[in-house]
Amino acid sequence: MISLRIVFYAFLTTAVAVVGHAQDSRGEKPETNSSSSAATKKPRSSSDRVIIKVGGVQVTEKEFEASIGEIEPKGGEPDKGGEVEKNRRRLGDDYATVLMLSELAVANHLDSSPDIRQKLAVARMQVLSDAQFSRLLSETTPSSEELSKYYDAHASDFDRVQVRRLFIWKVGGGSKNTHGLSPEDAKAREAAILQASASGAEAEKLAEMLNRSEQGLFDAQPLTFTRGELPANLNKVAFSMKVGAWAEAEDTPDRTILLYLVGRDRQSLVEVKSQVEKLVHGEKMEAKLNQLKKNTGVWMDKQYFSSGSAVANDPGEQRPVSDPPSGTR
Repeated sequence: MISLRIVFYAFLTTAVAVVGHAQDSRGEKPETNSSSSAATKKPRSSSDRVIIKVGGVQVTEKEFEASIGEIEPKGGEPDKGGEVEKNRRRLGDDYATVLMLSELAVANHLDSSPDIRQKLAVARMQVLSDAQFSRLLSETTPSSEELSKYYDAHASDFDRVQVRRLFIWKVGGGSKNTHGLSPEDAKAREAAILQASASGAEAEKLAEMLNRSEQGLFDAQPLTFTRGELPANLNKVAFSMKVGAWAEAEDTPDRTILLYLVGRDRQSLVEVKSQVEKLVHGEKMEAKLNQLKKNTGVWMDKQYFSSGSAVANDPGEQRPVSDPPSGTR
């Protein structure tokens, strides 16, 4: 079931435009020449069919469909056809209600109040801003060459490792655990594993011994992590190790974490294309917006936006503590 709040919000953003269009239409004088008369005799297409009337305002099928297209339930299952039809009727009723209320607001001159005029101005600014932002997005779509260039320059960012983590629990010495090894025994077990690894012995067996007790936990299978997915301390160790080696990644009163590097590889551009597209697109959009701000001459009062205090009454008093608008230097 569609939330009435969502429906009303969506319709409120379009009702003003509908009402404005209707008011303009009511203000036009009907044409009396023969060509216009002939035109009125032409059969209307279904999209021009009037499906809602609110006072003197008429809403065509095309206008209604354009307004509800993004919020109407889609892809309804066959056995839920009745529910979809019910929701659609509710949408029509909501649309008519919102349109009626907006008409009454205009009749009562509420659109002339400073508060409403401000809200309408902000809504208009937001709609226009979104439209221009969408255009900029299409204009800054990265090319294949740009994606390849970015990938080559940041190739190491797409490295990944396959590791097994060994957690050695500790008790005493400030630990909050109720089971584990003493700090001394934990350090001795860690040293034994690292020594076994360095000498070529099977250190995994020592790790498995801990896993079958309340003294530790060892990943049953290697886990894959891309760069940055692990906590910073583990990430630094994991991506600097050699394959087949063990290393300490963390040592706290509660636990010691050892990492065993099973393998390492790098994701191809094909695998991370969508991720790279977002990164490159974001960089291009940021650069575009910054350039537009520079060209437009965007200026903000530092005193106001850094402290939240009101700006000085005399604009001249602001200059010593604020950057002047672009283009005035």
